[in-house]
Amino acid sequence: MRFGYMHLMPYDALSDSGDDWPVANRRFDPATGADLYDTYIENMAFAETCGLDWVGCNEHHMSPYGLMANPNIIAAALIQRTKTAEIAVLGSLVPLLNPIRVAEECAMLDVMSRGRVIAGLLRGIPHEYVAYNAAPDESRARLEEAVNLIKKCWTAEEPFGWEGEYYQFRAVSIWPRPFQKPHPRILMSGSSEESAVFCAKHHAILGLVTLGDVDSARHLIKVYKDAAKSYGWEPTPDDILVGMSCSLDNDVDRAKERITEGRKFLGTVLGGGIRTAQKLVVQKTRYFDEAKREKWVDAPKQALAATIDDLIDRHLILCGTPKMVVQQIKDIHAAIGHGRMNLNFKVGNVPNADTFQGLAMLGKEVLPQVRHL
Repeated sequence: MRFGYMHLMPYDALSDSGDDWPVANRRFDPATGADLYDTYIENMAFAETCGLDWVGCNEHHMSPYGLMANPNIIAAALIQRTKTAEIAVLGSLVPLLNPIRVAEECAMLDVMSRGRVIAGLLRGIPHEYVAYNAAPDESRARLEEAVNLIKKCWTAEEPFGWEGEYYQFRAVSIWPRPFQKPHPRILMSGSSEESAVFCAKHHAILGLVTLGDVDSARHLIKVYKDAAKSYGWEPTPDDILVGMSCSLDNDVDRAKERITEGRKFLGTVLGGGIRTAQKLVVQKTRYFDEAKREKWVDAPKQALAATIDDLIDRHLILCGTPKMVVQQIKDIHAAIGHGRMNLNFKVGNVPNADTFQGLAMLGKEVLPQVRHL
């Protein structure tokens, strides 16, 4: 099994952000932000020294939830601070962006890193469409066309034109071309049956970026594998990624208390404005079909109501002593059969010193016990 480190880069120097959208940036202090960027980038690079296989960046907008408006900037910084770890851009929110620019920037990163990039090509979550005044109803169709265009940008060796429904370009020939052949490995979200089939169609890693529940994960993996067979290929465990929050400590009560407080901060202080924006998108557009709409609106409340012990028992979080977390990883692997895990130690306002400690403990006491899975 392979392990990666995900960091949301939250602005944790707040006591409240309210429910307004967008969140007023008068609350952002540039000097504090500069210190956070230094700490966060150091923390992400530290993951490599602890034996993790990749470091992940992502994209969010207009709130303290995350300070990575452009994950490629952070990826470029990490390339200069790492030597072997893959750089997983998880990811560029493709329907909001110019796909040619996405292809160019990813190719740059791949060449700069000598082939260490994993290209997350994602649809994004609903509130991002409010931030960029983009049409949520078009998001899936734009993603489909954009991914096809990006892949052609990476593989075509002669200039080509593109006349699609959403994108038109008279002549395209990106410089540089990617380092990896035919192109960097693609990762996509697999949170629904439709997206799982889409992953399989593009030979992408299935990203269960936030594990909902084990039964749903099993079902989506089956959909993915069945679709892959219809497209002529056979996924392996290395093609399936599960993302989870993690809290490690020799004192189990301290581990639980830390992540309990972090989740509370994440759901209330960091998540207030986002919830307001997401309700607008989910209730007023066709971003989700009717069957999924109510579940998505209720999900934040349900997440906050769950106890840490309940989340541990349901295999939705890693928490406890190293010995406990080793067993939790084994249990989750036995239930799902994935080959990649993406872990997040910086949950909400978890102290930064604790994220360094958790990574060190993970590398020394946990990974040697689970690499063989």
